[in-house]
Amino acid sequence: MRLNQKTIFICGILGAAFFVIAWLLAGLIAENYDPVVQLISESMSEDRPYSKEIRYFGYIPAGILLMIFALAAPVNMPKSKQIWLSFYGIALFYGLATITVGIFPCEAGCNKEMINPGIAQVIHNLSGLFTYIGMPICLLLIGFGLKKADTRGRLSQVSILLGTGSAFFILILFANPLSPYAGLFQRIIEGIFVLWIIGCSISIKNHENRRVD
Repeated sequence: MRLNQKTIFICGILGAAFFVIAWLLAGLIAENYDPVVQLISESMSEDRPYSKEIRYFGYIPAGILLMIFALAAPVNMPKSKQIWLSFYGIALFYGLATITVGIFPCEAGCNKEMINPGIAQVIHNLSGLFTYIGMPICLLLIGFGLKKADTRGRLSQVSILLGTGSAFFILILFANPLSPYAGLFQRIIEGIFVLWIIGCSISIKNHENRRVD
């Protein structure tokens, strides 16, 4: 997908903004909701007021924009299979996955024990699982790929740092998903992903729109 730098930058920034606004708005509207304890998905579960509006006008547009960003960004990067495939992974694990969880919300309480879950709950959980396994790997591969290509030193360092940091908190979350700090850990993870999207968008905007052989 070929888009100019400005368009890619706008897609990345708007995708991140839609995502964060939806996540914050859902938490503010939800009653008896503790963002430190409860997961983001619990604020937009099917029983919550305005769940459809937040998902359809927040998460789904965010996913579409992030997917466009990740598919278009590689033309501004070194011509490396490792880097390009990693960006396509981000389109899948973060863009498409965000669209998917917007279409398939979790059940009331998000059924953390997975007792007789419905189809939507299963799809929702699998999308989240793929995101948290795939995203750190993609960020690290992009970081090391850029380092190997000896270009974009700052983005390379940021990608490695944020990829490592997200993997650390994901391991903590996976080790105890019922932790009283599960919501906080998830927000740190999502915040890391959003920071990377913003940083990468700025990096693309500041470089020439060309392939580097």
